[in-house]
Amino acid sequence: MRSPAELDDVRWSRLGNALGPAEDVPKLIRVLYGDDEEAADEALYDLYDYLHHQGAISRASGPAVPFLAHAALHAPDGRDKVLVLLAVLAGHDPGALAPPRRPRTGSAAAFAEFRAELRAVLPELLPCLGDPDRGVRRAALRLVAAVADLVRDELRSLVVERVEALYADDPVPAVRAGALALLDRFGRAPESLDSPLPQVRLAAAQLAAERSGPPYAAELVAVFTEDGAEPDFGEDDYPWSGAATQEQRLTALLARDPDAALGMAARWIAAGDIGSRGSRLAGKVAEKWRDREREVLELSLAALPHTSEPAALLRTIAYWVELLPEPDAALRDGLHRYATTADDRTAEHALQALVHARDPRALDLVLSRPTGDLIAAVARRFPEAGDRLVPLIRRKLAAGATASEGMALIHALAPLGEVARAALPEVVDCLRTGRAAVAAARRLGVYGENTPEITGLLLDATRSGRAVPRTVAAVAHFRVTGDPEAALLTYQDVLSSGGGQPYYHLIGLEPMGASAAPLLPLVEFLLERGGAATREGAAQAHLWITGSTDRAVPVLTTLAGATPVSLSALKALAAAGCSPKELHPALRSYASSPERLMPDSPRTGLKHGDDELRTVSRLLLAMG
Repeated sequence: MRSPAELDDVRWSRLGNALGPAEDVPKLIRVLYGDDEEAADEALYDLYDYLHHQGAISRASGPAVPFLAHAALHAPDGRDKVLVLLAVLAGHDPGALAPPRRPRTGSAAAFAEFRAELRAVLPELLPCLGDPDRGVRRAALRLVAAVADLVRDELRSLVVERVEALYADDPVPAVRAGALALLDRFGRAPESLDSPLPQVRLAAAQLAAERSGPPYAAELVAVFTEDGAEPDFGEDDYPWSGAATQEQRLTALLARDPDAALGMAARWIAAGDIGSRGSRLAGKVAEKWRDREREVLELSLAALPHTSEPAALLRTIAYWVELLPEPDAALRDGLHRYATTADDRTAEHALQALVHARDPRALDLVLSRPTGDLIAAVARRFPEAGDRLVPLIRRKLAAGATASEGMALIHALAPLGEVARAALPEVVDCLRTGRAAVAAARRLGVYGENTPEITGLLLDATRSGRAVPRTVAAVAHFRVTGDPEAALLTYQDVLSSGGGQPYYHLIGLEPMGASAAPLLPLVEFLLERGGAATREGAAQAHLWITGSTDRAVPVLTTLAGATPVSLSALKALAAAGCSPKELHPALRSYASSPERLMPDSPRTGLKHGDDELRTVSRLLLAMG
C-alpha cells in the first residue's frame, strides 16, 4: 500500500491504454483525498476509463492498485466506490475482450500484474469488512468475492471467520446477503432459505438457482415469488460480481426458466407491479425465448395501469406485437383506449403499438395526429390507404419536414404503389435541398423519371463529399437513364479508395446487374480480402453481376450463421436458391431452438433478426 506522496515515484508516462499515456492517473488519485465529493466522483469515473477502458485492463492498472488501496482506507469520501473499482478490475476477463482479428496482447500481462499487486495489498484491505460504513462493508465483500482465489491459505480461515460474523450479526440485511454470497465462494454458505430476512432468503435462492440451473425447484420459485416482487435493494444494489446490478442479475437469472418466470411476473403484476419488476421480467422472457410474445403482451397490458411510465411499456408492446399473427381483440382494445384517452406522449406510443397490431382504427387516428414515423408505420400496415396517405405525405414534405422526418415520409411511399408517384415533385425538392437526400435519390431511382432536372440532380449528387449519398445517387442515375457510366466511375472511386464501409455500397449494386461487370475486379478483391460484412456484400454483388453462384456461394456458406452479417448471408443463399448441405445441421438448430439465437429486444438495432433467422433457416431446409 502506498500513499499519495509516492505517486510521483511511478513513471506513469510510460503506461497507458487507448486513451494515451497515464500521466493523469496520479492527478485523479490525488483528487480522491480532497473535500469535494463531486470532484472525487468525476475522478473515479475518469479512473475507470484509464484503468479499464472499453473492458481492457491497462498497463497502469497494476501500478495504481497500492494507491487505490490506500484511498480505500483513508479517503474522506467514496471509499466504497474505490473498492468497487478494484472489484470491477478484479472481475476482468482477458479472454472476452476483443474479436480474434484484433487481440489485445498486452491485456493478459497487465491483468496478471494487477492481480499480483492486489494479492499483496489484500490483507491490508480486510479491515474494510468491519467498517462502520455499510457501503464500504458491502463493497469489501464484493472485492473479496472477486479475488477469492487469491486469498492465501493462512488468511482464508480469518476471512471466513469475519464474513461469518457479518452474516450472523450485521444490522444491514443486504450486508448479510452479500456475506452469504461470499461464503458461497468459499464453499461455506449455510442453508438460508428459511432465514427471517427476505434479502437473505432471496440471496440464498439466487445462489441455489445459479448452481442448479433451470428448471428451478419449487422451493426456490416460492422464495422468488414471495421475496422477489419488492426486494429492498435501494442504496445496497451493489452487484456481487460483474457490472450488472443485483436486480439486473436476478431478472436475467429468473428469465432462464420461462414458465416459472412468467408465473412469477403474473403474480407480481397482480400485486401492483412494484417497481415494474413483473413487467420487466416478462419483457426479459420475450427477449430470451421464442414464441412467448402472446403471454408477455397479456402481462404487459395488465401492468399498464400500475406503471408510472406507460410510454416505456407501450414501446415494449409495440415491439413485440408485430410478431403475433393475429393480436387479440382485448389487447387491441386496450391500446386503442390509451391512444384516445392518454396524454399526448403516452397516446403516441399507444398509437404506434396499435398500428403494429394492424388495427384498422389506427389509420384514422394517425391521420388526425401524423408524424413521420407513424405515417411510415401505417403505410407498411395499410398500403391500400395510399390515396389518403400520399396527400398527407406531400403536405408534410412541402412544409419543410426535417431530415429525419423527411426520410421516414419518403420511406412511407415505398409500399403505396403507383399512387405514390404523385409525390414526385416533393421528393425531387428533398434531393435539391439536401433534406433526406439519400432516401430521395433512392426513391427517384425507383420512379425512373428521366427528366433533365432529375438526372442533373442525381449526377450532381454523385459528386458530393460523402460516399453513401454518392453511390445511392449513382445507382439511381443508372436506373433513370440506363447509362452506367456515372455509376461505374463513382463506384470505381469509392471502392478503390479503401475507406468507409464497402458493404453499404456493394449491396446497392443489385439494380445494375450485369451492367456493373467492369467493377468485377474490385468486387472479387473484396470477396477475398474484406472483413466479414464486406465479403458478404461482395458475394451478393458478384451474384447480381455474373448470375453465377460459383464464387459467391462458398463465401456465403462460410459466413452463414446466427449474427447480423451471417443472417444476411443466409438470406442471400435463399435468394440464390442455394441450400448447401453442410449448413443443414446448423439450420436445423436455428429453426428449432426454443431460445433466441440472435439478440432481439426493443434496444437492439436489428429488429426481429432472430425471427428472420428461423424463417430463412426453414426456407433453406425446405429447399433440400
